[in-house]
Amino acid sequence: MSKRLDYNQIAPAGVKVLGGVYSYVMQSGLPPALVDLVYLRISQINNCAYCLDMHTRDLLKKGEKIEKLALVRAWREAGDLFDARERAALAWAETVTRVADTGVPDKEYQVARAVFDERELVDLTIAISLMNAYNRMAISFRNTPQAALGKTPS
Repeated sequence: MSKRLDYNQIAPAGVKVLGGVYSYVMQSGLPPALVDLVYLRISQINNCAYCLDMHTRDLLKKGEKIEKLALVRAWREAGDLFDARERAALAWAETVTRVADTGVPDKEYQVARAVFDERELVDLTIAISLMNAYNRMAISFRNTPQAALGKTPS
């Protein structure tokens, strides 16, 4: 599969705006590893190889164990490997990403609100929305994952 076009070159102002949202999320106070776990799960749902590769590498650099990353897709069955906030964030990410199918039920909202304050939940939802946008850009224009380019983790 070859790259269709380089949206970074074609629409740098638009990409910069997305980068501004990313910067907002990173300064929001949400733990960066939690955000990256959410980004990884969303990228799994959307089958975005480029983002799966990137966020797996980011989490490994942050010290996450490969055993945990291998179970992100099945986090509900992973016992205590994921803490309460991680489980709530992953559940929220799944239901918001699949909004057309889920309608984001009250139960999911209540679970998320039990561990995130209002601001954190809004910021988490912004992060989820952003990753869904990034996945759609990378998939639509066929960004090539580092692994497919033969690049090893730095």
